[in-house]
Amino acid sequence: MTSGLTIGQAAAFAGVTVKTVRHYHRLGLIEEPLRDSLGYRRYGSTDVLRLVQVRTLAEAGVPLAEIDTMLGADPHQFATHLAEVKQQLTDRIQDLVARRDMVDRLAAGNRLLLPDRACALLDRAAHLGFPPDYLAQSRESLVLAKALVPWDFDDFLTQIEHSLDDAQYVALLKRTWEAGAWEPDDPRVADLATAVTDHLLANPELLAIPSSLQGRTDTAVRFGLINDYQARIAPAWNRLTALIEANLRSADIDIRGTRP
Repeated sequence: MTSGLTIGQAAAFAGVTVKTVRHYHRLGLIEEPLRDSLGYRRYGSTDVLRLVQVRTLAEAGVPLAEIDTMLGADPHQFATHLAEVKQQLTDRIQDLVARRDMVDRLAAGNRLLLPDRACALLDRAAHLGFPPDYLAQSRESLVLAKALVPWDFDDFLTQIEHSLDDAQYVALLKRTWEAGAWEPDDPRVADLATAVTDHLLANPELLAIPSSLQGRTDTAVRFGLINDYQARIAPAWNRLTALIEANLRSADIDIRGTRP
């Protein structure tokens, strides 16, 4: 009677597939047994034990590349390796929990992409009477701003808070939203640009640029991308922004590509 187990039997006893056993062979985790007189590889008890050990460590989260070293380690080294694997698993769990929380927040729509402070500003704008379409476009603009100026996004939000505290400016913002439906050459666009410019000149804090952006060579590019996004939605906004910037520059205000 031929002694030893076939690869299929050894795999079944160890709780893995034949494909997995062969994969372990390729990685050098288990030595391939010698062939018998019939040309079959026969697995003994030590081979099955090794298979079980490798499978158990792999299921515990130990990377396959580290298993051979762990099985050859002394008890102290083995414990050290296990502690490292545990920390890696802990980090992965924390990452998964964070991802799960993001999925939960996804139920609130685009708020997944914004911090609570930004969401609170959108809620405040809603209470001030801005229409849903305005809020949706503003939310997307905030997402873009967060990506383009992440280090000063809080300052960006502070500037928005100041603007919402200003009843006259809120009224101008609502008119600006209405202007999105106008033709770019509508004379009301130029009138609105003048009104916005006058208000900005009277309230320069609305034009404040965060200190870390001052002197950056890409500031205009970053804010220009935000402006470009809005201009693509409504051509009239493109002309409005251009007129406001021209008016401010005529007043010797260096706006560096920012928007009102």
